[in-house]
Amino acid sequence: MRSALVFAGAATAEIAGCFAFWAWMRLGKPVWWLVPGIASLMLFAWLLTLAESTAAGRAFAAYGGVYIAASLVWLWAVEGFRPDRYDLAGAAICLVGAGVILWAPRSA
Repeated sequence: MRSALVFAGAATAEIAGCFAFWAWMRLGKPVWWLVPGIASLMLFAWLLTLAESTAAGRAFAAYGGVYIAASLVWLWAVEGFRPDRYDLAGAAICLVGAGVILWAPRSA
């Protein structure tokens, strides 16, 4: 459960940070948008270290599924584009994959 919360926070921070760069370069926002964007990306990196995993690569792989789903929430909530059924199906598949990676029983 803790990892799910960590991943949700990390996804929000990463998407917000990346969006700051997107807004500056593609939407004509002022360069100062990069200041909170960089801080948000630093928060993302720190949060990801809190994931309950013995291996960074496994944590990063599982996080990827959460990132995809969170990106679609951002698409809808911030950008105003409603995800279609293919977006939702793809995100569901990714979340199942993230769960398998993160919570599969493993031997030492």
